[in-house]
Amino acid sequence: MKTFRFFILSILFCLPMAGWGEYNSPLYLEKTTIYIGDHPLLVEVANTDESRQRGLMFRKKLGENEGMIFIFPNEEYLSFWMKNTLIPLSIGYFSKDKMLVDVYEMAPNQTQVLYHSTRKVLYAVEANPRWFAKRGLGKNSVLKIENRFIGK
Repeated sequence: MKTFRFFILSILFCLPMAGWGEYNSPLYLEKTTIYIGDHPLLVEVANTDESRQRGLMFRKKLGENEGMIFIFPNEEYLSFWMKNTLIPLSIGYFSKDKMLVDVYEMAPNQTQVLYHSTRKVLYAVEANPRWFAKRGLGKNSVLKIENRFIGK
């Protein structure tokens, strides 16, 4: 009887893991501090296809000066959307020479609107709503990041 009870409890314990999809599993990314102008931002580095596709999906909060930097292998026109992203975000697009090109305010969990870069870019930075505006960062603000971070 004790063996049967242990077996049932084991199954019940494992049930919540069934269907634990790829987007619910943790994705551990390297963190670094970047600067935009003179303003530091602690970011997770998304520089692979997997990490760029996941982005900040399913996050419930973001620290005041935290975000994510997306680094691509080649300059291209980029479009982001907010599918499965539960928090509002600001996004800044940066050219290969690390100059800010565009900034958008993105609404949470919607797929109707795409946020397009107006030029070819190599980097995108997501942060809390109005992060760029609150710091007076506009076009041509400079991104500072270690050269060892590249898109793959």
